[in-house]
Amino acid sequence: MDRIRNAAAALLASSLLCAAAPAQTPRALPAKGEPPLTAQTMISGGVRPPEQRAMRFDRADLSFEVLPDTEELNGLAVLDFTARAPLARLVIDLDRNLPVKAIAIDGAPLKPGLWSNPQGQLVIALPHPLRAGQKVRAQIRYGGTPHVAVRAPWDTGVVWAKTPDGRPWFATTTQGYGCDLFWPCLDYPMGEPGVVTLHITVPRGLKAPSNGVLLGVDTLPDGRTRWNWRTRHPNTYAIALNVGPYEVIEGRYKSRFGNSIPMAYWYLPGEKAKAEALFAEFAPTLDFFESTIGPFPFGDEKLGVVETPHKGMEHQTINAYGNDYAKAPEGFDWLFQHEFSHEWFGNQLTNADWDDFWLHEGYGSYMQPAYGRWREGDARYAVMMDAQRGQIANKAPIVHGRSMTEQDVYEPAKGGPGLDIYMKGSWMLHTLRNLIGDKAFWDVTRLAVYGRTDPRPGNFSPRYGSTREYEGFVRQVTGKDYGWFFDVYLRQAALPEIVETRTGDRLTLTWRVPGGGPFPLPVEVEVGDRIETLPMTSGTGTLTIPADAHVIVDPWSKILKRSIAIEQYRAWKAEQDARKQKN
Repeated sequence: MDRIRNAAAALLASSLLCAAAPAQTPRALPAKGEPPLTAQTMISGGVRPPEQRAMRFDRADLSFEVLPDTEELNGLAVLDFTARAPLARLVIDLDRNLPVKAIAIDGAPLKPGLWSNPQGQLVIALPHPLRAGQKVRAQIRYGGTPHVAVRAPWDTGVVWAKTPDGRPWFATTTQGYGCDLFWPCLDYPMGEPGVVTLHITVPRGLKAPSNGVLLGVDTLPDGRTRWNWRTRHPNTYAIALNVGPYEVIEGRYKSRFGNSIPMAYWYLPGEKAKAEALFAEFAPTLDFFESTIGPFPFGDEKLGVVETPHKGMEHQTINAYGNDYAKAPEGFDWLFQHEFSHEWFGNQLTNADWDDFWLHEGYGSYMQPAYGRWREGDARYAVMMDAQRGQIANKAPIVHGRSMTEQDVYEPAKGGPGLDIYMKGSWMLHTLRNLIGDKAFWDVTRLAVYGRTDPRPGNFSPRYGSTREYEGFVRQVTGKDYGWFFDVYLRQAALPEIVETRTGDRLTLTWRVPGGGPFPLPVEVEVGDRIETLPMTSGTGTLTIPADAHVIVDPWSKILKRSIAIEQYRAWKAEQDARKQKN
């Protein structure tokens, strides 16, 4: 039945796309940041319409026609939903820069007056209201000029570019403003479709690597090709189109879990040696993640990477890479490794709300020093953690305890934590690991990622996670309540501070924490050539030491705590940057 339905959708897509390729006429191409977006389209996540919460997104069959000469995109989306509650209309997110041309519900065409999309949220009146449990199929034909990113991936949209030899090079990246920039979707983290099939039609000589498993490549009568892919449970912003004159390196990885995982890297012509060097990093990086956390979540699909005209993004099984093959002292490509970490933290484990975004980026950032330690030991780990420490701003809490949009979290100007979800999140995890121990920490991590501590290929599925759930996993594994820890590091902006008082031969340490609550975090103290641990059970600890002893508090930097030196450095750096801008 699935084959019949998908074949019908593909046939409909073929007739649509072939008919939509008339001789092109000259037109003004969009500048970066154009066409403009509505406030609605720029929202990803946050409080959702009740109609979206009342739908289960079963599958999406998406057909795209990419037109580099005119920088246009045409699409046909076949979307299957199941009503969780009575439903009289569908509410689907789609940028109005891609006008809807036609809609059919369960195969019956709708009159234009039965749908509207004034601000980027398409509302479709159903011919017959649905009861809970009933299914519905919407076919949406649309197309136009998609929004062009200004500085992808830091702002989002599409990127039209040229390869060094002048051929078309195209990519999408939508984490910020959301999936609705180029396909009709439910633009919030828990809006993942169960299965997505993609049909991407591109000009002759170009390739279109995308998510999941390649089902086949069709050559159309006019010489264009249609690339057909299928993936399961994709993160809403992880669906990606990539078009270029790619060459590919392929191989297989024999997993420690017994399965064999396809690997592929699509790169631009003329870069074979550099591409092979990057591809050589795939297997050891995969081994690190599998040995440290657990099975690669999409081993039955692929480990895929594609070179893009933007820096990078964690597009499920087709991670975007644009780091120009940069070299680094730690001996591996941090961007490839960071985006790959999101296959576990972002794609397998998806934050239930953008307020839980640190689960993606805090873990994603922590896995680079963790990899450095796995490769070279504690010295490399310490250097990489130290590089992150000076970037922590502490201007806003990481978690607010309410539904947030991606922009609410990502943009400091809107009161969000911004980059602190990366670096402060990473340092919070570093502190937690030192507090509860390695075994407990990685068991908590496996519970968060897989929902179990004994993951094996086939015994887990992609899942949603939240901050509260994560705290529950820590309690489950350790048998202790660490709410005091998360309340300070996640729900307060300022860092805990150690106050030292030295009187004669007595050293007293006291935790001063924002909010004034309990904070019994143990502290190591180096006195001469020995290290002692103060339990700090009541937030205070005392040591008897020689009056002339040299003392170092937290000598191995195991704790994220206030540093006046870093605060002064950041203030000085801000002054220097402001002065440069004036000049």
